[in-house]
Amino acid sequence: MAMATSISALASSLSSLSFSSQVSQKPVQSLSFPPSKPLSLKFLAPKFPTLIVAASSAVADPDIETADLKKLVKSRLPGGFAAQNIIGTGRRKCAIARVVLQEGSGKVIINYRDAKEYLQGNPLWLQYVKTPLVTLGYESSYDVFVKAHGGGLSGQAQAISLGIARALLKVSASHRSPLKQEGLLTRDSRVVERKKAGLRKARKRPQYSKR
Repeated sequence: MAMATSISALASSLSSLSFSSQVSQKPVQSLSFPPSKPLSLKFLAPKFPTLIVAASSAVADPDIETADLKKLVKSRLPGGFAAQNIIGTGRRKCAIARVVLQEGSGKVIINYRDAKEYLQGNPLWLQYVKTPLVTLGYESSYDVFVKAHGGGLSGQAQAISLGIARALLKVSASHRSPLKQEGLLTRDSRVVERKKAGLRKARKRPQYSKR
């Protein structure tokens, strides 16, 4: 009986409780943020020192240099190459060089251009040109003016060497002995051998097939 009374008392206490199904709706306050500023990428980029490359205006124009050298050659050689006294002609392969020597400081001008520029700075070709003057110790005593055509730069350089050696003979006949000892007065007659009919080149033959 005691247990029944306790259950009935519990039931009566639960029934006395009232649950409110209405939820108090309070107005929700909206959160306001200040307007965002546009993001600038310059603050994110790493800062490097600004390099300013200035082009030098003192670069020499090759056309101007050629025009100046033409004026120099014409002023130094009145009447052209043929009218000069100290002149020599050299040949090698298909190249022909006409050389004029004048007392000076050792300039070498080939086809109105500096020798180093014309021969593309090739040390062997420049050595060919300077060897006759160096042999006699005249590397800084004469200016060399050259007109060269035909062949390649190698052939022209060797033709110039022979032309300078022949021109030095007109300076003094005593120059013959040292120049001849160095082989600078010998005309190199070697040329490319012509192609033969039936062959691929001068000597090269097609492969032989027996059958």
